[in-house]
Parts: sequence; structure tokens; C-alpha cells
Amino acid sequence: MTDQIDNAETSAPETPEAEAPELDMEQEPAAAAPASVTAPKAEEAPKSEYQVLARKYRPKTFDELIGHGPMVKTLSNALESGRLAHAFVLTGVRGIGKTTTARIIARALNCIGPDGKGNATIEPCGVCEHCRAIAEDRHVDVLEMDAASRTGVDDIRELIEGVRYRPTSARYKIYIIDEVHMLSKSAFNALLKTLEEPPEHVKFIFATTEIRKIPITVLSRCQRFDLRRVQTDELAAHYKRIATLEHADIEDEALALIARAADGSVRDGMSLLDQAISHGAGKVTTQQVRDMLGLSDRSRIFDLFDRTMKGEINEALELLGAQYALGGDPAVMLQDMLDLTHWLTRVKLSPEAANDPGVSQIERDRGKEIAAKLAMPQLTRAWQMLLKGLEETRIAPSPIQAAEMILIRLAYAAEMPPPGDLIKKLRNDLNKSGNAPQGGGGNGGGGPGPRMQVVNGGGAAVAHARPDPLGEPEQAPQQVYAKLPETFAEVAELLSKERETTALAIQLKNYMHLVKYEPGRIEFRPARGARADLSSQLIKTLNNLTGHRWLVSVSEREEGAPTLKEQELEELEQRKADASLDPLVKAILDGLPKAKIVAVHLPPGQEETEGEQDDSGSVYDDAFYLEGDDEL
Repeated sequence: MTDQIDNAETSAPETPEAEAPELDMEQEPAAAAPASVTAPKAEEAPKSEYQVLARKYRPKTFDELIGHGPMVKTLSNALESGRLAHAFVLTGVRGIGKTTTARIIARALNCIGPDGKGNATIEPCGVCEHCRAIAEDRHVDVLEMDAASRTGVDDIRELIEGVRYRPTSARYKIYIIDEVHMLSKSAFNALLKTLEEPPEHVKFIFATTEIRKIPITVLSRCQRFDLRRVQTDELAAHYKRIATLEHADIEDEALALIARAADGSVRDGMSLLDQAISHGAGKVTTQQVRDMLGLSDRSRIFDLFDRTMKGEINEALELLGAQYALGGDPAVMLQDMLDLTHWLTRVKLSPEAANDPGVSQIERDRGKEIAAKLAMPQLTRAWQMLLKGLEETRIAPSPIQAAEMILIRLAYAAEMPPPGDLIKKLRNDLNKSGNAPQGGGGNGGGGPGPRMQVVNGGGAAVAHARPDPLGEPEQAPQQVYAKLPETFAEVAELLSKERETTALAIQLKNYMHLVKYEPGRIEFRPARGARADLSSQLIKTLNNLTGHRWLVSVSEREEGAPTLKEQELEELEQRKADASLDPLVKAILDGLPKAKIVAVHLPPGQEETEGEQDDSGSVYDDAFYLEGDDEL
């Protein structure tokens, strides 16, 4: 760790321009170094040469990376067994370590050890010529390309021309292409052949934040690593080590706020930490970080949520106005309430969640108290309303007015009983008054009052109320099918039965490549020409038709089976081919050269005895149509 910090600080003044492209990564120290290691050099270095924390503590080895254990293990085993891929693609959110990881891989592949005789290793020495040159971004055989500024096919042609030549001094010639998803379609196509069969001395490393924009033909030729977001507690521990090395006194709760605001991005959190140290002049409190980030007091969020859910809307609006006057962002406050709703739901389901080490004592006590008062339907309803309200607040002309309306809506809805309780109460009232629903769709007792009919099907109950005969005319209840379709074809048949769903049935037959089907669940790949809202419309329609909750998802990686329409056409072609082999049909086709089979229809009752011939030797007698000569 001492050598690492010395290298980071002594090399920075010598090559400031070489390190300029490295603004997007972070470095984790292996262990807390003594204060005497960094303090003297920090005093000697001029202020103009200050390095931001994201560059100063950029990882130089795999051991210094945080949160990427599976990738490191895979690469370690590959190096030990000699099963190295020729191309890698690294994907993840911004600031997670993609470019830094690519450079570490380049060092690992080209390291020759301190004695100059070493092989590729998962632990690059950091002192050999290649390690130092790659770290300083001046190695002639490690070429970095920014696809955001070089997107054309001409840039890729230049790269392909250089692939043919062997490396000048290193073991491998390595091409690192950052933001590779921004290459044009022509550039990707030009790269395909070289990427599939590159020379043995060439390795490709791609980095991207938009993996879905990369063609599948490119992904299939690469070894993919998904760099996950770093957990909040892991980030907080990492930032605490950095603060210790920087001789900054920061409260643990302040570090937790920074880690939470980083949203899994190490670089984002390092930038916030750098700002917090400057803001607090070396001593940072939780309140200072809240002010810097524009966050509201956590205890006030508990009060605001508690008052709202109790229906005390006047007190809730006063709390909201007070936080807004102190600089709180209405959207951020609703986001905090949304996070609190999620956490309270977890505490409701599993009380052990309140004992998480990252939760403060006040949050633990208040969380258990509020969760015990609220029922699960209230929490789920609050989540839906806050989620919708957060979107409204962000686009509203006056965010504070929108936030107030959300709280009013939530306060009045919080006192409403769950729909299940309403149905139970209605049933009990009907039973007490002698108007219980009758079987077979009967109306129960007489009189002009409302009647209820309960239709069971698919594991759900649908209630239909008949209005007063003197009022509006009754609408026919929608039919609910008791049995779920067993196959995908039965789903299409079910949709075809109703006039209102015929168009959806056509979409299902023509534009859905089935990936997986289970009763109540469909996974498909949409074909060209499919409606954008096909999955949502299918969910809504099937829910109404079957009385069962359906899950319809879109797959982007699986090709799926042919569409039902393609299967029908394929079956028709097969039947036409079989018909052409029939002796009678073959004789007709030979006698009429211009004739062709258009359709094949088996005679009634022939489906069960298909393949059995009559006296003429033909199973297609009077069951096919020919098209061609006029004499037909």
C-alpha cells in the first residue's frame, strides 16, 4: 500500500497529460497507510498539482478492485489454465471500474515480472517496463480508442490494418475500446470478421454502459463480464479508508449518506467525498453532507410519513413546507418517503431487517413502531401512489404544489379499507339481509336493490353488481374462463373467440416468437411489426378473460420458436409436399405441367384415419385444389 501511494503521488507531477484520460475511474487502497507516508508529500506538492481522489486512488491491481470478485476469479482461473479469451466486454453503470479493469487486464497479460522472465499473471508486478508504461498510458502496444469520438467505419479499418502486425515489445497487442456501443452499424460489421478470428497476438477489451445497443453478433464473439453496482456498506467502508488516508474526520452517518447517494458507482461517491472534505475543511458532519446533497433530515421524513399515513394532513403539509423552506427538494423528499415505504415493507415481512448494522438506532426504533401500525395493503398502496406521484412532481411546473397534492391524496387513501375487507363486509351484509347471491347466476331475494353475483374462475372471484331497474341499463358481465390455456396455441384460440380481442389474437399469431410458456406466464420475442404495447395489452386482456394474474415478458437474448402463423404455413407446405407424392395427384400434375397445388383439405372424418388409402390408392380424393391450366 505504501508503494502504491508513493507511485500515485510521485508519478502524477511527471506525467499530468498522460493521466488526463483517466478521469473516470477510482482506486481502493489495500490497507490504511500510516499518516507519515502521505502527509509530508501532501505538504510539499503545490496546490495547482492536486489530484482528485478518483484519480489518486485508482486501482492498479485486481486486489484493489472492490465488488468484482466473480470476474477476478474467472480471469485468475483462465490465466492459470491458459484458457484466455481473445475478446472481453465489460459492462456496468458509470464509475464502476470498466476502463480501470481493462487497463489492469492489459497489465496482467503483458507483465514480465521484476526479473523480466515472468509470464501472464493475475498479480502484475507494477515495476516492470510494461506495467509502468501501461499505468502511465504510454505503451505502444496497448491502444485505447474512444468510440464516442471515433464511430465511423474508417476508424475501424485503421484498427484492422494494425492488427496484422505483431506487437513491438509486449506479449500481446491489446485494443481497449471505450463506450463501444457508440460505434456505427457499418463499423460493427467491419469489425466482425477480425473479432471472430484475430491473430494470436491480439486481444480486444470493450467497455460499455449500454450493453443492449451492441449487436448480438459482437456479443457472441466476446467473453462478457457484468460489473455489478457496489453495495452501500462496502462503499462506505471504502470511503472511510480513503478519508483516513486524507486525514479527514468524517462521521459514519455522513459516509453512509455519500455511499447511498453514489448509487453503486464508486467514482460518483469519490467525487462527493472530495466535495465533502472541501466543504467541511477536513471535518465533515452529517448535517453538512445533508446540506451539500440537498437531503432532508431523516427523522423529519419519518415524521412526515407517519403524519400522512395517520391522516393528519395539516401537520404533514406544515412539515413538508418547513423542509422546503430549508432547501429540501420536493422530489427528493418524496423519493425518501418511497425508500422508507420499501424499508418498512421489508420490516413488516421480516423484522430482522431492522437490525441491519447500517441502520441507525432512531431509524430502527421508529421503523418498528410505524411498521407495526400499518397493514400490508396500506404499505403497497402507499408505494404505488408515491411512485406515481414522484413522476408527477418531476414534470410539474411547481414541484412543491405537486408534492402537497400527493400527500393529500395519500392521506385520504390511507384511511380507506382494503378491497378485500369491502367484499367481505358486503357479503356479510347481504347474508344478514337475506339477499345472499344464488347459484347459477340467480339474483337472490326480490326488490329493486343492488344484487351481487360471484363468478369463480382461475383462482379469483369477480363480483358483478346489478343496478336498480329504474337506473341505467345493466351491462353484460364479461365471461370468465375457469380453466387456463394449457398451450400457447390455446391462448390464441381463446383470444379469437371474442370480437374485442380478435386484433390482439392476430398480433399474437403473426408477431410473437414464443420463448417459454406456462399457464399464467408467457415469455416471447417480438417480431418486426409487433405493437409496442403488445405485452401490456396481452396481460390486461388475459387477466380479464381468465380471472387469473398473468406475467408476460419480452426476451431480448432468446430467438424463440417460429410464430404460429409461420408454423401454420410450414404445416401447409408439408401437407402440399405430401399430397404431391400421392399417386393420383402425381398423375394429374404430370398431365398438367402448369398446374400447382394451392391448398390441401382432408375430407370429413379423414383426420382420424389419415394415411389409410381407399380402393383408388389415394387419401386426397376430392380433397385438394389445383391451379394452372384453363382446362382445370
